[in-house]
Amino acid sequence: MVLVGGSGPTDRDNDSFFPPLRRHLLDAGFAVLSYDKRGVGGSSGDWRSATLTDLAADANTAVRFLRSQPEVRPEAVGLFGHSEGGWVVLSAATARDDMPWVVTNSCPGVSPAVQERYALSHHLRKRQALDRSDIAHTLDLYDRLIEAGRHDADFATAMRLVDAAGRPPGLASHWADLDERLWEFLKRKQDHDPTEDLLTLRCPHLAFFGGADQLVPVADSLRVLGACVCHGARAHSATLTVEVLPGADHRLRLPNAAEPPPTYFGTLTHWLHRH
Repeated sequence: MVLVGGSGPTDRDNDSFFPPLRRHLLDAGFAVLSYDKRGVGGSSGDWRSATLTDLAADANTAVRFLRSQPEVRPEAVGLFGHSEGGWVVLSAATARDDMPWVVTNSCPGVSPAVQERYALSHHLRKRQALDRSDIAHTLDLYDRLIEAGRHDADFATAMRLVDAAGRPPGLASHWADLDERLWEFLKRKQDHDPTEDLLTLRCPHLAFFGGADQLVPVADSLRVLGACVCHGARAHSATLTVEVLPGADHRLRLPNAAEPPPTYFGTLTHWLHRH
């Protein structure tokens, strides 16, 4: 299994999410490869200069490397993508004819722009100091920034919009580290539509979600997955298995837990053994 991390400068551990996943998979007899994203840890380059297509190409390079190892069955190597990494592995899987399976974990079925608005809205509603007008003002600014991105506005224009809006409270959680390179990356990514990859997928797909995920619109994502798997263009080999863990967060952790429960790992390895 090749593990692909989420958004931002993610390393081979994807913060703290991948180490327990790797341990469980190794104990279950799987070879595992995870890697630092471009420009992170031991990797050269700059992820902010990349596209999701570039990141998918990196994932497929990792697949080829793992398949070349002498103790690995090449035909059995597949992809696991967490969050943004789910978009990446779906794109990587559709780019080749020999992918045996793909697993996505908390991967939105909607575009990055829609997903980020959902996450921002949740964040704003948790801030007790904000009233409805504050929340509406911040979300309106977010919408105007997305629209500016669609018109290829430069970073200076984006910052003028933020300044003109008075840098509303709550926006910092999503835009505090914004610079020119990150703005250009977000513009390229914001309207990525995963449905094209979902429709052209040719291998079995296991999709995990946390029922209490505050970063991903799970219900909307499930509707997209259902529509795609029922579409006439979907390959018969592209079966879909969905697992929603009630009460779990974006990293499939239950309240006050440091890692996902044993049932999560057991479900994953059982599905992998069957495929």
